[in-house]
Amino acid sequence: MRPRLRCVNCGAEYDPSPKLFTCPKCGHLLEVVFTPDELPPFTEFRRRSRMMGIWRFKELLPLKTERPVTMGEGSTPLIRLEKLEKIIGVRRLYVKFEGANPTGSFKDRGMSLAITLAREVGSKAVVAASTGNTAASAAAYAARAGLKTFLLLPRGKVALGKLAQSIMHGAIIVEIEGNFDLALDTAKELAKRDEFYPLNSFNPWRLEGQKTLGFELFEDIGVPDHIFVPVGNAGNISAIWKGFKELKRWGYSDSLPKMNGIQAEGASPIASAFKAGLRAPLFTDSPETVATAIRIGKPVNWLKAWKAVTESGGTFESVTDSEILRAQRLLAREEGIAAEPAGAASVAGLIKLASQGYFNGDETVVAVVTGHGLKDPDSARFHPTMRLRAISMDDAIEKVMEVLEGRSVEEKAVG
Repeated sequence: MRPRLRCVNCGAEYDPSPKLFTCPKCGHLLEVVFTPDELPPFTEFRRRSRMMGIWRFKELLPLKTERPVTMGEGSTPLIRLEKLEKIIGVRRLYVKFEGANPTGSFKDRGMSLAITLAREVGSKAVVAASTGNTAASAAAYAARAGLKTFLLLPRGKVALGKLAQSIMHGAIIVEIEGNFDLALDTAKELAKRDEFYPLNSFNPWRLEGQKTLGFELFEDIGVPDHIFVPVGNAGNISAIWKGFKELKRWGYSDSLPKMNGIQAEGASPIASAFKAGLRAPLFTDSPETVATAIRIGKPVNWLKAWKAVTESGGTFESVTDSEILRAQRLLAREEGIAAEPAGAASVAGLIKLASQGYFNGDETVVAVVTGHGLKDPDSARFHPTMRLRAISMDDAIEKVMEVLEGRSVEEKAVG
């Protein structure tokens, strides 16, 4: 069946249009709804080539094309955290490590679909506001498609790793004096021009690529009891929820997970409102957190995220920067997973909720780690490390053996 666009607020439906993003009646965001023409057995998706990436689920995506712009995004590792599940007290704990995507974040799933659509509709250029990951992904996929990329970045607030990627892929960078929300407003204005196709998550077609994370979880472990997702602009949690709802609607599964959204305390307009019993977010003009990827004060997809959490029976929670950094350190040093701070926020949130008795001990829980630790190398300075200074090979060997045998803890320094 041909896709339709439906308002997440009033339910009005519209014919599909690549540049219709908000409801003409009430102004809220739209989502893509459709019924697949063909529903193969779910085992068929696993048999397809890994390099097809999200496109191995082509029957479950609304964009039909024989030439997707892809780099094999998706098929990311699902890693069991046996050490941390004992600490936290759940039966099974997994990380879905989106840092293994081609540009190192979950954004690649949606970008593959959005850039494919931009090329198909004949756009000359793409535009995106970003705290970093969207920029890196947009620049890479647009380069592959031969499209010019314009990135609107808040000056001085984008992690070095992500900025480096954007530069390497040849994007045109416009530095905005202000925060992400001002950059997003500028991107929306440019998107009104025929030449530009927007790549931010107010574009519902991009979120169709991101819902494939839910398909992969179902493929690997079925329907988990809980999924924890970092929340910035709030598109990803709603996309994953949409994926699971479609699996149920189309007869593949008979249950749904509880969706839990985690925000940084200094950028928690949704979580703060939810915990206060309000029905709308407490937007802020000055979000601050070490987790730069979710440093957003006015999340455009807040209503979609709110519905995902409330419909599923989950919750929103906020965590401090200290809790985020502790979770980042636990992931790296206990489980070998390098997460950027925003990616570690999901684990910080489930640790916090576990300490409050949120789990009964028999659940299967998945934390989505949205980006690789190398995205934000500066965050390493917050973690202690041991440095042994030696002046010769013999001196180095002696110092190493002293530490190994417990005779010395000569020097602990912050990196």
